[in-house]
Amino acid sequence: MVDQITPEQAAERQLAGATIIDVRETDEFAGGHAKGAVNIPLSQLQSRFDEVPDVDDLLVICQAGGRSQKACEWLDTQGIPATNISGGTAQWIFEGLPVE
Repeated sequence: MVDQITPEQAAERQLAGATIIDVRETDEFAGGHAKGAVNIPLSQLQSRFDEVPDVDDLLVICQAGGRSQKACEWLDTQGIPATNISGGTAQWIFEGLPVE
């Protein structure tokens, strides 16, 4: 079972050192994303697995939470625990959290 957190909780954890991976496609990412997020699209996650940061606190975001949930499930099978940011980038922006 994948852990779930809100965008607000994710922003707090990011300030404490967590890394956010945004698994949306590059054009979606370019349109606005959580400040400091790293873009590795879900469609490329397996082929770019070596780019997944080796960190203690890995958070995953997409637009609404579905793709990031799938990414977290796959990362778990690879032995990498990751937390899904429920509500995704849409909720992150709605809550007024930092974007770039």
